[in-house]
Amino acid sequence: MDLASLLRRKSLSALSAVLAVVALAVPLSAQALEKVTLQLKHTHQFQFAGYYAALEKGYYRDAGLDVTIAEGHDGNEPERKVIAGEAEYGVGSSSLLLARLAGKPVVVLGVVFQHSPYVLLVRQHNSSPNIHDIKGKRVMIGSLTDELTQADELVAFLKKEGIPMSSLIRVDHSFNPDDFIKGKVDAMSAYVTNEPDYLDRVGFLYDVYSPRSAGIDFYGDNVFTSEKELAQHPERVKAFRTATMRGWQYAMSHQEEIADLILSKYTRRNDRQHLLFEARQMIPLVQPVLVEIGYMNPERWHHIADVYADLGLLPKNANFDGFLYNTGSNRDLTWLYRLLAGAGLLLLLGSLVHFSQLARERQRAQVAIRKGEQRFRTMFEEAPMGIALLQPASGAFKDINSRFAEISGRNASDLRAIHWNDITHPDDVYNETEQMALLKSGKIEGFKTSKRLMRADGSVVWIDASIARMDEEGAEPHLLCMIEDVTEKKKSEALIWQQANFDTLTQLPNRRMFLDRLEHDILKCRRENKRIAILFIDLDHFKEVNDTLGHHQGDVLLVEAARRIRSCVRESDTVARLGGDEFTIILSELEAVARVETIAQKIITELQAPFALGQEQAFVSASIGITIYPDDARDIDDLLKHADQAMYAAKGAGRNRFSYFTPALQTAAINRMRLTNDLRAAVKQNQFALYFQPIVHLETGRVHKAEALIRWLHPQRGIVSPLDFIPLAESTGLIVDIGEWVFREAARWVRKWRDEIDPEFQVSINQSPVEFQRDGRAYDGWFAHLQELGLAGSAMSVEITEGLLLDASRGVQDKLLQMRDAGMQVALDDFGTGYSSLAYLKKFDIDYLKIDRTFVRNLAPDSSDMALSEAIIVMAHKLDLMVIAEGVETAQQRDLLTEAGCDYAQGFLFARPMPGEEFDALLRAQASAEREFALK
Repeated sequence: MDLASLLRRKSLSALSAVLAVVALAVPLSAQALEKVTLQLKHTHQFQFAGYYAALEKGYYRDAGLDVTIAEGHDGNEPERKVIAGEAEYGVGSSSLLLARLAGKPVVVLGVVFQHSPYVLLVRQHNSSPNIHDIKGKRVMIGSLTDELTQADELVAFLKKEGIPMSSLIRVDHSFNPDDFIKGKVDAMSAYVTNEPDYLDRVGFLYDVYSPRSAGIDFYGDNVFTSEKELAQHPERVKAFRTATMRGWQYAMSHQEEIADLILSKYTRRNDRQHLLFEARQMIPLVQPVLVEIGYMNPERWHHIADVYADLGLLPKNANFDGFLYNTGSNRDLTWLYRLLAGAGLLLLLGSLVHFSQLARERQRAQVAIRKGEQRFRTMFEEAPMGIALLQPASGAFKDINSRFAEISGRNASDLRAIHWNDITHPDDVYNETEQMALLKSGKIEGFKTSKRLMRADGSVVWIDASIARMDEEGAEPHLLCMIEDVTEKKKSEALIWQQANFDTLTQLPNRRMFLDRLEHDILKCRRENKRIAILFIDLDHFKEVNDTLGHHQGDVLLVEAARRIRSCVRESDTVARLGGDEFTIILSELEAVARVETIAQKIITELQAPFALGQEQAFVSASIGITIYPDDARDIDDLLKHADQAMYAAKGAGRNRFSYFTPALQTAAINRMRLTNDLRAAVKQNQFALYFQPIVHLETGRVHKAEALIRWLHPQRGIVSPLDFIPLAESTGLIVDIGEWVFREAARWVRKWRDEIDPEFQVSINQSPVEFQRDGRAYDGWFAHLQELGLAGSAMSVEITEGLLLDASRGVQDKLLQMRDAGMQVALDDFGTGYSSLAYLKKFDIDYLKIDRTFVRNLAPDSSDMALSEAIIVMAHKLDLMVIAEGVETAQQRDLLTEAGCDYAQGFLFARPMPGEEFDALLRAQASAEREFALK
């Protein structure tokens, strides 16, 4: 069955209407034109093209009408003005049904849009769109004061999808796509003929949801009038309707001409490209080739009434008699037959004449039908887009127009031998499978897609396709497929978008894309209360390279520099080139500002490596300025200005470094950088000293243990606390060299004290978790050094923190076992301040628990700290562990710990940490006192 056969029924009704008009028409030239007003819903655009065509082509004038087309400002304006008598006719939507059943005397004359253009646009977040993602999000759907005028079908759609309006954050509709693009809302109601064009032009990604996918199929625009106009001027109504539908038929067949007409006579608010976009999008909505414009199906109106009933806006099975205009086309031929039959009975003598007239009428009808079929066939063949009929189950081609064959690169006979998927690009078949399945099952009436077709010669063509299911009573269902070649448009858009947003040399985002991403990231981080860092990078000495080796080699260096910078950040971060040798980075969703410093230093290190430029090598460095949102500024311009200022500060300080804009961070960063540089020199220049704090045996008061504590004797700063430089040493890896020095220096002193004072003396040293990350046999050097000094392993004790034991890796266990095998003892420092897991006390060989000073500081009889300390001591002794209390500063604390059974204590009560020489004197004084006591 071809397209013409499918449309034969429509042709008969159209012919009847034409005959009725001809029979009733009277010469109009002798009549004065009747003035009437047609009120539009919105401002002038292609959505109202048929009315402009009817006016400018003289169809209204031929019908005896002088029509004024009034521009609209809101969707309710036509209804208000027609009911008030300020306009005779208006352009309405399916919501007129609500007005009718609310008692308003409106009558729909004909439907122009067979399907509503209303859709919901949702910001695209990932490759698997889900309409339920909008729950809890900000959306613009209709007016908050009159929400069920333009948003009714979308409200019904969301309800059917299980999304109540109460689950959304409604904001009043601004009808401005920029609010959607800038993230002020996550979804908005829109016309599929309008807003998508703006979004596509700026490259904004979005998902489209149509109520038709859920079986909610409203009519779109219609022409209506009032009961008063119909009662007082029935012939005028009839003439207006006929001329209007004639105008729409012309407009849909001459889209470019009408677009130019709108621009020249009505409005230049939208450009020609947008008007033609509207026209293309309207074809599947108006369906001018398949359905007679103006046609209304009462069953469709009942379907719409049922949807309103589900929303609680209408009663079930509402009666809307008188709402739909009766064209009278079905009565005209009956009246003609009755007239002929009556004339035959009354005028027997003229029967031959009447039969002859009837034969001629039938002949005219047949001719009209053939002409109608030919007209539709011609429109089918000459349509500017490709049209084909598909068999639903297999996708086989049943009928194809010439444009479809031309776009697909195959002739009609070849197409009839294959199927729809056979010409679809393999990568696009899967994306369409689900939609085709829903369409074939009748769950949706149609869908749109953008895809690629494979031509017979192997070339690829991009198309915009609209596929709809068509069911005819008594006939096999089929799929109507309309396609448009958009290959050049895709290429042009891709090229324009690429050139507009990316640097042609490095392929990094340019300033425009950088600012767009920065604005987007700021909005996101503002919602999530996170930070953003902006880095301005300027290549030092690039001009010398450019001037010496030429611009081509300079470009090669810039490309390689871009690659190196990109390798230092995450995929989600943005690296852009603003021009010349300036790069910028957006580090979004920062958890800690310290990460920025690490990345900046990594970039500096990467760019210090030589650049191979042909036979030459070039060396550059980087000066980096850093600013933080929202700490430094909340405005984009201010952030960029601050980052630029910080970058110049880095250059002014000697280049090859980074600089913070924030004064506090700037000062801290400079101090850390200088301290790190000084720390490297300190290791080489032996600026460290080892201090010792006695660990006192509480029962005897003797000192036969000590903790070794490192101090940095900075030549300018004086003594630098370990709290300031140990974290720097750990982050730079210098802690390994420092730890090695501490061990050897402590071993030297303990050898001396064992030889001269106490053969059982022991020194404990602190170990950083970073040192435990070394190779598995890293401590072999320690054990060998102890052997060289003739020291037993028990001469040394290693203090570790609870956090290290939480890393229950094999490496940690192996290193602790190595120490155990070498006879070294292990103390668990700061016990009670971490996770204090009893499991690792059992799992690892621990010799001492050190009660943290936070428990000792507030020791008092019957206090909670006393109870906790007693519990730790009892538990440790049950596990055969010794206990050392830290931070003992008063005699009461000492006595309470002694009563509780604590083994050792250290703190200012006994002595502060002191240099080795002073500690040596303390030990000798103790030994002398003990000898004197023994002699007595």
